[in-house]
Amino acid sequence: MSQSDIIVIGAGFAGLYAVHRAVSAGLSVIALEAAPDVGGTWYWNRYPGARCDVESVDYSYSFDEALQQSWTWSERFAAQPEILAYLRHVADRFDLRRHYRFGVDVVEAGFDRADGRWQVRSAEGDTFAAQFLLCATGCLSAVNRPAIRGIDDFAGEMYFTAAWPREDPDLRGKRVGLVGTGSSGIQVAPLIAAQADQLVVFQRSPNYTIPMPNRPWSAEEQLQIQREYPERREASAYASAGTPHGTYPKNAVDTEPQERLEALWKRWREGGVLFAKTFPDQNSNLAANDIARQFAEQRIREIVTDPVVAADLIPVDHPIGTKRICTDTGYYATFNRSNVRLVNLRREPIDAITPDGVRTSETTYRCDVLVFATGFDAMTGALTRIDPVGPRGERLRDLWADGPVTFLGLMVPGLPNLFTISGPGAPSVLANMVLHAEVQVDWVMNLVVAVRQRGVSEVEARRDAARSWTEQVAAAAEQTLFGKAASSWYLGANIEGKKRVFMPYTGGFGNYRRRCDEVARADYAGLVMTTR
Repeated sequence: MSQSDIIVIGAGFAGLYAVHRAVSAGLSVIALEAAPDVGGTWYWNRYPGARCDVESVDYSYSFDEALQQSWTWSERFAAQPEILAYLRHVADRFDLRRHYRFGVDVVEAGFDRADGRWQVRSAEGDTFAAQFLLCATGCLSAVNRPAIRGIDDFAGEMYFTAAWPREDPDLRGKRVGLVGTGSSGIQVAPLIAAQADQLVVFQRSPNYTIPMPNRPWSAEEQLQIQREYPERREASAYASAGTPHGTYPKNAVDTEPQERLEALWKRWREGGVLFAKTFPDQNSNLAANDIARQFAEQRIREIVTDPVVAADLIPVDHPIGTKRICTDTGYYATFNRSNVRLVNLRREPIDAITPDGVRTSETTYRCDVLVFATGFDAMTGALTRIDPVGPRGERLRDLWADGPVTFLGLMVPGLPNLFTISGPGAPSVLANMVLHAEVQVDWVMNLVVAVRQRGVSEVEARRDAARSWTEQVAAAAEQTLFGKAASSWYLGANIEGKKRVFMPYTGGFGNYRRRCDEVARADYAGLVMTTR
């Protein structure tokens, strides 16, 4: 059995930074990663068109100024290969790979009360032990394989965007069925359509997507970015979404029609998820949201030539932005192509997958290839799959049976010395994930150092403190329109049988960070420290 002070699971943005911080603090580290290399979600999500919807210069580490100045991003919105190259560069620069065991799929974790250590077991049967366990397992990493009748009977090629092969399959001349129109489906559809003989898109729930006006950074812009990084990071540090971008200075309902139209056009041309934050009241006031929604729907009708198809592509089940707004490069225009067909599964549900295609209630669509862009068991799936067991026999699955309960999205009562990063109870996917990871990892590592200096054996969230925080997360969501997106993966609605609870903290990244700061300053109020 390999032993260390701390085990880190994951080699994405959070995992790599956690290993760096732990080593810098003088801790011995065992880092485990299922993939053969670093990258986390950006290792696995390598499907054509995979791209981040946060500007590259913000979606990067801020902890090291030399790193910040030495790396230049080629595009405004970085594609998967460049993000993966950046993470590999970071791993090399800080010599992080030597702490990792790659190809290790963690399937079980239990806290041994006798020696006060977490024991982690891999699918291969190897065991690792440490006083602390940090789960940087990612909120979008547990692949959702839909339970569609006959899926195992399909005789053609089958791919999942969330686990794309390292070599892109050749789709030229083939009939492709694409199941799912979330972010990955929206990004991959135009590229498949340009290559395949025909593409049938099976859509259950349409999503709003904003065109991404991506472009290379000019040499002058790169110099300006490097020069202004300190100010940019300062503006992001306690910002609502962890980026320097704010909203229009007036509420939508308080603006004149021409004024609001100009503000919406400006955000539409800027592209990306920021359209969801055009006005301060957009996600809390339905009248304000309707202003933005109607603007976006008009743009869809202008792009899509067939009015029936355009109507099918317009969501009717949620206010705009309450499910994550997607970003695309030509998605709506794809449906103007003669080789592309949209199947509305609300009218024509899938009956079964057959050996040669997809059978709906109306007909059978012959397919040589099926691509499932069906997303993830988000926020909790990667953690409940491991299902950590605490010293009193409490299992994470049971503790979260009625929805996740956490303290600051970082700790779970009943599971001492265990930390969750970018999971439920934190802003997570509603903020810049890289800055978010840095803040959470810093908080955890500062706590671990304090615990060890005091000779503490176990640190655990009090149940009342976790309940109180979870109630605050729910109350924050209730003050917004997010709860009106009933089919959102924010609530786990894409996973059959999963309890529907709004999981991210909607109170803003800055407010969340201030709360974490307050807890630390109050000598970690809400935690119980035990010396055995």
